[in-house]
Amino acid sequence: MLPRTLPARPSLADAVLLSHTERGREWPLLVWVPGPGVRMVSSAVLGGGVGAREWVVNAQVPPGYDRLDPVAHLRELASGAGLSGPGVGLMTAASVADRRHAVDGGAHAVVTAGIGVRGWAAAPGVGGVAVPRPGTINIVVSLPVPLTDAALVNAVATATEAKTQALVELGADASGTPTDAVCVAAPSPMEDDGDAGGASEPFAEPFAGPRSLWGARLARAVHRATREACAGLLAAERTGTVA
Repeated sequence: MLPRTLPARPSLADAVLLSHTERGREWPLLVWVPGPGVRMVSSAVLGGGVGAREWVVNAQVPPGYDRLDPVAHLRELASGAGLSGPGVGLMTAASVADRRHAVDGGAHAVVTAGIGVRGWAAAPGVGGVAVPRPGTINIVVSLPVPLTDAALVNAVATATEAKTQALVELGADASGTPTDAVCVAAPSPMEDDGDAGGASEPFAEPFAGPRSLWGARLARAVHRATREACAGLLAAERTGTVA
């Protein structure tokens, strides 16, 4: 049962696990509501790109999900959770209840993962136009500092590198899955009030690469959360105990 409204929860650690009904069964729905004043960059099917966003939902859907209207579906789920305004919606057939959370110096990461279908990004002879499908490794990151547009994009690259590092270290022999999605959230930059005497003040971090202060923290958080989310899946796969 979804509530009518949800209070703002600025910390990603406080994301709420709700549920929704699909095919006559209850499925987990992870909801994070940082509230206004947040910018996000995302590859998600709903709310993708760069802009002001007020919430994130990560919906688990049944294996073989075949609806052709994932954007409308995610909007329905968000509305049912009492969410309004712009937000980001992700989907996954992996377990949302088994999410993993990691934090490093104020950088938070939450990862949900399924790695049954995986491979290398530069595999030869593949690719084509396809209907958007539920993501398999979904990564949501929050930082406590504003980022420029360039740094937001840089943060997505850094999170992806950290995910791949974790998979390689675990022996997954893959850079990811075909449907991975990323979302990075940071406070909106402050407006210059014009009182700096003509000097240009840094209102947003310009870098988020893996050797920058916040990029390094982001990378470590994503790396740890991804390892924790995928380690048990790989162990079960190798012992033949995958459900």
